Amino acid sequence: MPAIVECVPNFSEGRRPEILDAIIGAALTDNNVILLDKEMDADHNRAVVTFVGEPDPVSEAVFRAIRKAAELLDMRTHSGEHPRMGATDVVPFVPITGVKLAECAALAKKLGQRVGEELAIPVYLYEAAASRPDRENLADVRRGQYEGLRDAMETDPDRRPDFGPATMNLKAGATAIGARMPLVAYNVYLDTNRLSVAKEIAKAIRFGGGGMRFVKALGFEIKDRGCVQVSMNLVNYQKSPIFRVFEMIKAEAARWGARVTSSEIVGLTPAKSLYDVAEYYLQLERFSPDQILEEKLRTASERQTERSGWTHFSDRVASKEPAPGGGSVSASAGALAAALCAMVCRLSLGRKAYADVKEEIEATLAAAEEARTHLTRLVDDDAKAFDNLMAAIKLPKDTEAEQEARIKAMNEATKVAAEVPLEVMRTAHRVLELSRICAEKGNVNSVSDAGVAARMAQTAIIGAGLNVKINLTGFSDESYRETSLAQMRELEASAAGLTDEVLQIVHKKIEG
Repeated sequence: MPAIVECVPNFSEGRRPEILDAIIGAALTDNNVILLDKEMDADHNRAVVTFVGEPDPVSEAVFRAIRKAAELLDMRTHSGEHPRMGATDVVPFVPITGVKLAECAALAKKLGQRVGEELAIPVYLYEAAASRPDRENLADVRRGQYEGLRDAMETDPDRRPDFGPATMNLKAGATAIGARMPLVAYNVYLDTNRLSVAKEIAKAIRFGGGGMRFVKALGFEIKDRGCVQVSMNLVNYQKSPIFRVFEMIKAEAARWGARVTSSEIVGLTPAKSLYDVAEYYLQLERFSPDQILEEKLRTASERQTERSGWTHFSDRVASKEPAPGGGSVSASAGALAAALCAMVCRLSLGRKAYADVKEEIEATLAAAEEARTHLTRLVDDDAKAFDNLMAAIKLPKDTEAEQEARIKAMNEATKVAAEVPLEVMRTAHRVLELSRICAEKGNVNSVSDAGVAARMAQTAIIGAGLNVKINLTGFSDESYRETSLAQMRELEASAAGLTDEVLQIVHKKIEG
């Protein structure tokens, strides 16, 4: 399962679509990042954008968006109903698949440091990425908004940012960057224009006012509709579900002689949050998401895709075509070894028993994912290198000029055909080193997985080495051949000793 994160940056712009489009356009220069949703609110003068993708590409995309927002927006002239402190006001990372909350927190810290250093924007870490308990709550971080924080930042040591300058960036403001689980942004409209009523209801239902544990709420006036709104973030929609919040607002509104006229979900919401609403109001018995037709089709499609992806590669290897062959299979073995290391890391993070090695495990996870991505790319690179070598061999050789061009092309293609498996060996050796960390310091219940990772990495090294040898057989550039073969032998010898070390650790832990 690929590592997928969601990022939902909020920008202080809700009235000029062309500005938001420019910010989003700056972000989406990477095809690996997908724009899922964008919404603007003129009264709030705020936009909510949702990106998804693999962690590093998403982080890079959001950095570009923050940079563009700092260029186009000016907090000195900004006004709106919603609390805000920066052009890019808040940037939460949300784990979706193959990623834990702790990894999103690490991603937030890395981005926060970069924004502070490269863009000179004060950055505050919040929620799961918070540097201290009093900054976990976004409302506490944003207290006083742009104007109040601008004045307090220089005089109050407690209000100094985690990254960046200790003075407000007057144009771009300050930014909160953090990590959280999926939430539901939910608004309820009332048939009154009395702002005091919305504020009293918001106070009654939010946790800070004695209400529900996982509800954050504020009251706003919606001038273009002539009414007021209770605007909420349900930070744990399973423990403070939509239907319960809705019913409580109805009851509180009745106390003030008001009624609910409608409600809305802002941005994207998990399907289960709506399934729970249907189950509650319809009083469904023994309801399961598996009864949703689209959900069943999606699950079946995902399983088929997973099967077909592996089957397709296996079928290609099994065909009469010479590529993909042993080189690609070796790279694939290395990628699987890296995947196992990543799994062990994820099974270790967030557990008290491994808190002392948290930073090392996080670094190991990042290195494993980088190696997995690289080795996966080398699977195709090896097949392409072989095809290019065959194409060079088939070049015409009737004339002396054609013969020279053919020999030159063959030499260049041969070097690439040898360099790719050599890179597989080097990368797999790094994975082997990571497997030792996993075996020594990772979750003891997954130590056997660390051992398998070591063996798979060694297999990748041995298999790739065979490809280096055969591709350089008879190669005319003797200096290049001997240098490459020496690297190959060194990696093979080192891998043999390192694999033995890892397996000794594994067996010792299994046998107690």
